[in-house]
Amino acid sequence: MSENRGVDYVERIPNNVSLRENRRLLRALEDWQPRFLEWWKEMGPEGFQAKDVYLRTAISVDRQGWAHFDYVRMPEYRWGIFLAEPEPGRVVPFGDHKGQPAWQDVPGEHRGTLRRLIVTQGDTEPASVEQQRHLGRTCPSLYDLRNIFQVNVEEGRHLWAMVYLLHAHFGRDGREEAEELLRRRSGDRDNPRILGAFNERTPDWLSFFMFAFFTDRDGKYQLASLAESGFDPLSRTCRFMLTEEAHHMFVGETGVTRVVQRACELMREHRTDDVRRYGAIDLPTIQRYLNFHCSVSLDLFGSELSTNAANFYTASLKGRFEETKKDDDHALKDATYPVTELDGGRVVVRQEPALTALNERLRDDYIADCQRGVDRWNRVIRDHGIDVELRLPHRGFNREIGMFAGAYVTPDGRIVHKEEWEARRDEWLPTRADQEYVASLMAPVTAPGKFANWIAPPARGINGKPVDFEYVRLA
Repeated sequence: MSENRGVDYVERIPNNVSLRENRRLLRALEDWQPRFLEWWKEMGPEGFQAKDVYLRTAISVDRQGWAHFDYVRMPEYRWGIFLAEPEPGRVVPFGDHKGQPAWQDVPGEHRGTLRRLIVTQGDTEPASVEQQRHLGRTCPSLYDLRNIFQVNVEEGRHLWAMVYLLHAHFGRDGREEAEELLRRRSGDRDNPRILGAFNERTPDWLSFFMFAFFTDRDGKYQLASLAESGFDPLSRTCRFMLTEEAHHMFVGETGVTRVVQRACELMREHRTDDVRRYGAIDLPTIQRYLNFHCSVSLDLFGSELSTNAANFYTASLKGRFEETKKDDDHALKDATYPVTELDGGRVVVRQEPALTALNERLRDDYIADCQRGVDRWNRVIRDHGIDVELRLPHRGFNREIGMFAGAYVTPDGRIVHKEEWEARRDEWLPTRADQEYVASLMAPVTAPGKFANWIAPPARGINGKPVDFEYVRLA
C-alpha cells in the first residue's frame, strides 16, 4: 500500500479512515472540533498560541515518511486521525476469542468495558497538556520549548484518536463521553481527571522531564497492551500512537540526562557535591524527584492482583506487552506468575494465577524498561568519574494503590514503622526546600542556541537542524 493512499488532506480533519465517505461521522467530529479548540486555547500552552513553532505533523502511517516538519501556530495544528495499516487476515491473538477474526465492530457484550478502557486512556491525553500548560514561560531553551509543545500537540492528537473511536463505534454514549473528556480538568477538586497521577502538579522542568520519562512510559505500556486488542480499530489506533509516544519518552530521558550531565560537569569543575551554589540541580535532589515520579507512575498499573485485568484478557480486549512474542498458550487458564507481595512485616514473592497477576506482569516489564534508562543516566555519572548511582525505588515505596498502599516501605525495600518513615521522608521525596530551589532556577532562556545553566545542551538538534536553530519564533 502506498504511504499516502487513503489520507485526506482536504478535509478539516486529516485522516486515513475515509471520513469523507461517512458524512454523519464527519459532521459529528466537525461539531466536536470547535469545542476542542476552545479547550486548547483555555487549557493548552499558556502565552504561546500565536507563535510559530517548528513542529512535526503526522501526514501518513508510513514508517519512513509519516511526519512533516514546518512552522505552525499551535491552534492551527492539523490534528488528524490515523490508524496503522490493517494487517490482512489478522486474528485475535489471546483470550477466549484467540484465533477468531479480529473484530471490526464492537462486540455487544463488551461494549461497556471497551468504552471504559478507551475513555480512561483518552482522559490521560488532555490531562498532561493541562498539567504542563504553564511551563513554556520558564523554558530552559528554545529547543526545549519546542519539544514540550511537540509533546502537547501530539497528546492532543491522541485525544482525537480516542474521540474518533468513541464517535465511530459507541453512538450517543460515545459522543457524551467525548464531551466529558473536554470538561474534566487536571487537579480540579470537583471534576478531576480519572487517574491520580494526572491530577498531580507539574510545576517545573525537572518534574516535566521525570513525568515524560516515567508517566509517558506507563502510557507506552498501556497503549502496547491495547494494541493487542481483538477490537481491530483500537489496536490500529494504538499502534500508530506508539510511534509518537516514543518521542515523548525521548524528551524525558534526554532531558534528565542533560540535567545529570550539567550537575556532573560542575561537580568536577569545582570539586564539590554541592552544585546548588553554582546554579545546578544536585544528584540527591534528582534522586528524590526520581523516587516520587516513579512511585506515582507505578500506581497507574493498578492492583497487583486484579479480576478486571483478568476479565479484560479473557475477553480478548487488552493483552500483555508484546503478546504475540510470548511463547505460551495465550489463554493463561492454568499458568502462574511471581508477584511481590506484602505479608505482615515482610516483602515476599508468591506464585499467583497469571490471569489475575497481569497488572503486575506489565509493571515488571515497565520497571525493566525504566531501569535501562536509569542505567544510561548512571553511565553519564560514571563517565565523569563520580561515585554516585541513581536508583529506582522499591516497587512498594510511596504507593497509594495495591497491596503496598499505606505501607511504610523505604526506597531500598525495607518495612519500617510509620515514625521512621515520616522522620526520613525528606531524605527520599522532594522537600518544600527542593521545590523552592528548583523553582528558583526556572528563568526563561529564549535566545537561539543558549541554555539555562542547570541543563546541558543536547547532543544534536531536531530533524537535522542545528542546536541553535530558531525552533520557536518569539519575535
